[in-house]
Amino acid sequence: MSHDLIIRGGLIVDGTGSEPYLGDVAIDNDTIVAVGKVEGTGSREIDATGHAVTPGFVDLHTHLDAQAGWDPDLTPIVWHGVTTALIGNCGVTFAPCKPKDREYLAGMMESVEDIPSSVILDGLPWDWESYGEYLDSLEKLKPAINLVGMVGHCAIRTWVMGERGVDDEPTSDEIAQMAEIAGQSVAQGAVGFSSSRLVAHKMPDGRSIPGTFAKSEEMTAIAKAVGDNNGLVQNVLEYTRLDTEMALLREQALAAQTRVIFTAPHIPGAAGKANAYVDIIESMQAEGIDITGLALPRSFGFLSGLKTNIMFMSPAWKKLISLDFPSRLAAIQDADTRATLIKEASDMGNDDKNAPSLHTWVSNFYSLGEGESPEYTKAADQSLPAIAKAAGEHPAETWLRVMLETDGEALFHVRFGNKDYDAMEDFLKNDWILPSLGDTGAHLTQIIDAGWATFMLSHWHREKGSFTLEETIRLLTSAQARILGFDDRGTLAVGMRADINIIDVDKVIEGQPTLIRDFPADTPRLTQKAKGYLATICNGEVIVENGALTGQRSGRVLRNQPNA
Repeated sequence: MSHDLIIRGGLIVDGTGSEPYLGDVAIDNDTIVAVGKVEGTGSREIDATGHAVTPGFVDLHTHLDAQAGWDPDLTPIVWHGVTTALIGNCGVTFAPCKPKDREYLAGMMESVEDIPSSVILDGLPWDWESYGEYLDSLEKLKPAINLVGMVGHCAIRTWVMGERGVDDEPTSDEIAQMAEIAGQSVAQGAVGFSSSRLVAHKMPDGRSIPGTFAKSEEMTAIAKAVGDNNGLVQNVLEYTRLDTEMALLREQALAAQTRVIFTAPHIPGAAGKANAYVDIIESMQAEGIDITGLALPRSFGFLSGLKTNIMFMSPAWKKLISLDFPSRLAAIQDADTRATLIKEASDMGNDDKNAPSLHTWVSNFYSLGEGESPEYTKAADQSLPAIAKAAGEHPAETWLRVMLETDGEALFHVRFGNKDYDAMEDFLKNDWILPSLGDTGAHLTQIIDAGWATFMLSHWHREKGSFTLEETIRLLTSAQARILGFDDRGTLAVGMRADINIIDVDKVIEGQPTLIRDFPADTPRLTQKAKGYLATICNGEVIVENGALTGQRSGRVLRNQPNA
């Protein structure tokens, strides 16, 4: 018997958490047709000896909504083994959308997610109004990986209330309309509904985005309509009022009777508590609520360097930021310019009002190093202030010296969450936590966390041994596919869709972040490659081989199955 593709002799890690075993995988068209000992030949065969063969990874938190329009390869997550990505997070989506609101929604995405609205408006076809039409439009873009979408609270509020949706409370009739549209969108293929409660998610005019302060009546009515159509509910919380936010999440979950996911950075608990979520999560689980928190499996934050705009803030530093990169590098080579930059940074620290914030800001700077892989786990004695103190320098002086020594290529990771790795190890082991939150497609020149799945493999499995290989792969595959409601992906078994990775687990690593200009209008963005992935296969086609794109774009727009 012949097959389209046979993967030979790999360590099969099937995504279920079962013990890995040596074997083969046969694929015909887009489907796995045999696992174990495969007889016959393949039109193509891949030797996976010494490599793990796993399901493709699922990424539950991306903002690739805009990027899909001009980068259907969906880099960089495609280089990190991801074959299915969820878009439409945080309440900001492009559908449903009336023609008059296109610029309004694009501006909202720019303000929240740092994606230029001009690029969004020019880079997408905008040939839709309803959510189902939006998914039809995405399909025409022929993505390299599978895309799954949620309908956003901002778009729904705008559709029903117009610009009143930012500040005003909806009438009971408007709440009913929003619930109806949310239910219709999920029936048309959206996998769920997303909303943001985070006050820091702002409109271009500085107001918090629509839905931020929505009350229980609105949130539960929408959740029920979504749950009635087998959709999930996603929330970003306002963590300064965590108790009330989690209580509202519980109300939504009870109304929806469906899967609920929320962004869950590690927050220390009160004395004797493992974390700040533990009591309410245990209570919700006892009620049978299907609740999952998504946590980036390492520290997260901005990247500071001569190529980014994350630096110290004073007139001289702002002038430096206004220059292009060659001019920045030339400027800091001048001793007088450096002296001015250092003095202004030092003066900021002498201002009683600014000193605490400056100290906190700088204390979170950690060099990513000069090796082929970024160093995310350095201890406090390796922070920028610690390095500066040892050298007898001001932190700004050290920062500038490092930039000069590396011709402006160095990057500092400005950590503002998940900073305690000992605590993170225990946090990630909770049965209600899944690793995620790469945020890929957003914060183009500020943040790059796309390699989170690779970090799970390289750090938490290989280096620390905190998770077995089979458990790590389960967390990256079937556990995430379950949240989406799909039962045809996430494991290696006969009849499953052929989304597959072939990985050298001993060598898999993230590459150093780099700034490139491959978006429309010469727009810059951070990106990050990986090593150790022999091949990534989506729907039976090899889309990445030895770190290089093959040109195959075999992804699909996967749609929710109402009442499946």
